[in-house]
Amino acid sequence: MVEKSMVLIKPDGVERNLIGNIISCYEDNGLKVVQLKLMKATREIAEKHYSQHKGKDFYEELITFITRSPLCAIILQGEDVVEQVRRINGATSPDDAEEGTIRHRYARSKTENCVHASDTLESAKAEINLWFPELG
Repeated sequence: MVEKSMVLIKPDGVERNLIGNIISCYEDNGLKVVQLKLMKATREIAEKHYSQHKGKDFYEELITFITRSPLCAIILQGEDVVEQVRRINGATSPDDAEEGTIRHRYARSKTENCVHASDTLESAKAEINLWFPELG
């Protein structure tokens, strides 16, 4: 079944000119970019995006990081897209990411790991609505 998922190329990936390299990783695995935009996240969007972490000691660091400069929001489409994207991205920490994954190649830390991806189809739908409200 063809599904859609959300990916953010985070500010560190955009700052380091990795947008094309990262998108190629998805396209080379048969996924299709169906929406894409470069934007600077507002604090409001960032707080909604990271709402599950509110109250944790790293919450403000996440908000500051994701809002510091432009990011690239992408909707990808494909078979089992959520699982495929998570496999392509690799583990959150670059130390744990398998060789060849985006995070193994490009991440500098657990926070500056270049990409975010939806973890379920339900999350994907909510994140698409948050980052692409114009599609609603």
